[in-house]
Amino acid sequence: MSGGLCIAIMAAGAARRFAGPKLDVEFASKRLGRHALDSALELGAKNLVIVVGDPCPQFARDAEVEGLVSLLVNPKADRGLSGSVALAAGYAAKSKSERLLLMLGDMPFVTSATLRRLVATASAGSPSAVRYPCGAVGIPVCLTADHFDDLLSLRGERGASSYLNGMPQCRKIDVPARELADIDTRVDLATFSITP
Repeated sequence: MSGGLCIAIMAAGAARRFAGPKLDVEFASKRLGRHALDSALELGAKNLVIVVGDPCPQFARDAEVEGLVSLLVNPKADRGLSGSVALAAGYAAKSKSERLLLMLGDMPFVTSATLRRLVATASAGSPSAVRYPCGAVGIPVCLTADHFDDLLSLRGERGASSYLNGMPQCRKIDVPARELADIDTRVDLATFSITP
């Protein structure tokens, strides 16, 4: 697959604060990780990957069997999110993608409308990212091919956020705060399960 948009969902984390695999728990009638995947699928991109660790989440295996995604295995997932981002960037570069949209598997409320805005707003030299209530930018983000090499050298847990926050040309997208909620703990899961 070459050209166009590559979407990569980060799903390789150990979920230590959740105390067990979280992307396969039921949330709003489907596996938690499936929510992010379904929002991504609405964009119609032909190049969709899920970055997984060991063990691989079942929602990702199911999506691969359905022919919806390819899986990228991060053998060093315990070293932090940046390794998964670098893996996705390497894949996007190899597939000659023009844009790379990065998402997290544990953010079930991000809408396809927000993802489309990020893709439409990013341009060469100017990536786009959502702006969090604290003012910092973070995932989901969309970067163009001229940033892929930089992503390959990322280190640590924060992934692309530290890279983007030091970049004044990053275009910031404001979205409802609820969209930016992620499920890190079982308390989060219970809280958001009963919140309309």
